Amino acid sequence: MTQKKICMLGSFAVGKTSLVARFVQGLFSEDYLTTIGVKIDKKRVEVEGEPVDLLLWDLNGQDRFLNVSMSYLRGSAAYLLVADGTRKPTLDVALSLHEKARATVGEVPFLLLLNKADLADDWEIEEDAVAALQAQGWTVLRTSAKTGTKVDDAFGMLARQLVDP
Repeated sequence: MTQKKICMLGSFAVGKTSLVARFVQGLFSEDYLTTIGVKIDKKRVEVEGEPVDLLLWDLNGQDRFLNVSMSYLRGSAAYLLVADGTRKPTLDVALSLHEKARATVGEVPFLLLLNKADLADDWEIEEDAVAALQAQGWTVLRTSAKTGTKVDDAFGMLARQLVDP
């Protein structure tokens, strides 16, 4: 059995916990609960016929980079950066967290999730910014924890990268 640790990184209230709940339990709640420290969930997926246990570390949202939280990254096989598409500053936080994560765990697979795609009328992140990241080789997905849009795709894509790099 293969086990892989994946960390969820992003600003507060971008939907990290909701994305994990949607993926692991198929649930979404309108109630906002702040993650304190770290919450760990597990989901078994199948990649190329082989079972893989994903250990999902949902780290507290950060706009200030606390060393203790970065220490949670140690041993991570990958991470998901999450930004709220309706709040442009959360993309800047995700970009800064990416640099901190690279300094902590090195070059491991990651994806950028622009969450809250169901709120398209309130979208603030410009396509130019997304295109610039994609031009650098980043995989960027518009997700919605509320509707489930691209949530399974994101975790599945990352799992495949971990098993077959």
